[in-house]
Amino acid sequence: MAIADTDRTLPSNRMVFEVRRDMALVQRFQQNVEPFLEQYGLSDEEKEAWRNEDLRKLGELGVHPYFIPQVTRLFHGNGYNFNSSDAARVYIEQVVEGDSDDG
Repeated sequence: MAIADTDRTLPSNRMVFEVRRDMALVQRFQQNVEPFLEQYGLSDEEKEAWRNEDLRKLGELGVHPYFIPQVTRLFHGNGYNFNSSDAARVYIEQVVEGDSDDG
């Protein structure tokens, strides 16, 4: 999940960028993600990663590394960026601790 691996044309990047900046959109997203997946034209592979909240897959697909923690905040709230927030816990479990599985 390096910046060099970012796919600037990936619809998920635009979706995260736009949704996270508008609380009304964040609230709609938290109620039902499906319309956003269609509206932004995500590929089937992207949609599956979003539905599964699969941060590592989103990174592999080319989501900007800065946006990966933002994804957890879209699903779990910002938790004021506390390390004990649900968003931080999911990020740590999938990305930080998940890295040790790579060998």
